Amino acid sequence: MLGYLVRLLPFWVREPLLILVGTVFGVRILYMALVDGEGWVPAVIGAVFLLGAALRVRVVVRALRARRRPAPSAGDAGEAGVAMDAKGAEAAAPAAPRPAAPVVRRPAEKEPNAWGQAALAVGLCAVIGAAFWFQDRLPGSGDDTASRAATCRHDEDEKLPSAYRSTPEAVTGEDLCRALNLPGLPDLLGTPTETATYASGTDNTAPLTDRKVAQPEARVEFDTYTVELSATYNKLTVDQYRDLTAYGDEMYVKELTVLGRPALFTSDHMMKIQIDLASGGGSGGPVEQGPLARTLTVAFDAKDRGGSYDFTVWSESGALPDDNALLGIAEAVLPRITQGARDRG
Repeated sequence: MLGYLVRLLPFWVREPLLILVGTVFGVRILYMALVDGEGWVPAVIGAVFLLGAALRVRVVVRALRARRRPAPSAGDAGEAGVAMDAKGAEAAAPAAPRPAAPVVRRPAEKEPNAWGQAALAVGLCAVIGAAFWFQDRLPGSGDDTASRAATCRHDEDEKLPSAYRSTPEAVTGEDLCRALNLPGLPDLLGTPTETATYASGTDNTAPLTDRKVAQPEARVEFDTYTVELSATYNKLTVDQYRDLTAYGDEMYVKELTVLGRPALFTSDHMMKIQIDLASGGGSGGPVEQGPLARTLTVAFDAKDRGGSYDFTVWSESGALPDDNALLGIAEAVLPRITQGARDRG
C-alpha cells in the first residue's frame, strides 16, 4: 500500500524523497554497525540503502539532462526535407504562395538547476546525519538519564502480608525501590555512564519467622553492579549483629556510624542456584557459592532499638566498589525513605 502511494507522487517529488530517506537510513544503520558494534549485517543493510539512494540520484540526473536537451522542431525537419529535394523542386512548377501562419512562441520554461538541487540534497543529508551523530553528544543530552532508566516494578494487585499491617511503621518494597533508584546512583557506584536495566520492589517477610516479620526488599541492576536494599523489622540490633559476626567466619567486618546511626560493614558470598529447563521438569541443580557481596547494615535510629536497613552490592565478575560507594549510597538513600503510620487495610 505504501509503495503504491509513493508511485502516485510526481517524479520530482518522489525521487528526491526516496533519495533523502535512503540516505538517512543508510547513514544511521552504518553508524550503528561501525560505531555501536552491531555487527556486519546492519553494515550490509546500510550499504544497500546508500546504493539505492545513489541509483536514484543517477535517475534524477539523467532526467535533468533530458529536459535540458532541446528536441528537434518541425521547422528544422521541413528545412531538411527541402534541402534533400532541391533539384526536384527546381524542376517542378512554382506553386501558388500560401499565407504564412503566425508563429506562436511559448515562453521558455526555466529548467531546474541540477547543481543547485544536488547541493541542496547533499546539504540536507549532511544536516540530518549530523543530527543523528551528535544527538547523544549535545549539551544536556544526559539530563534525561533518569527518564531512560528502568522504573520500579511492583505488583499493585498483590495482597500485602499481615506482617505489614501489624507493623504500621514498616515501609513497602515499592517505597524502598523509589528511594534506591535515584538518578545519581550510577555516579555513586563509579559507573556514571550506565543506566538501570532493572528495578523492582517486593513485600517479603523475614525467613524462619512464620511470615510475622516484615522484610521489604528493592533491587536495582546495572551492567556492572547490582544493588539491593532491604529493611528488617525485628528486634535484632546492629550491636547484637556485630556480636554474632564475632562467632562466625565473617571477614572484613568494620564498625562505623552513618548519619548518626550505628552501622556495620560485612562481606559474604551470594548463593548461586542453577535451574535446568532442558529436562522438561525444571529441576534445579545444587546450590553453589556465588560472587562475593559487600553489605552495609544501618540501624533504624541512633538509639539502635532494633531493626535495620541492609545495603548490599555485588557483581557477576566478583569485583566490588570501594566501601565509600556503599557509604555514599546509604547517606543519599536513607533520607529518601519515608516512614510513618499508613493505612494497611
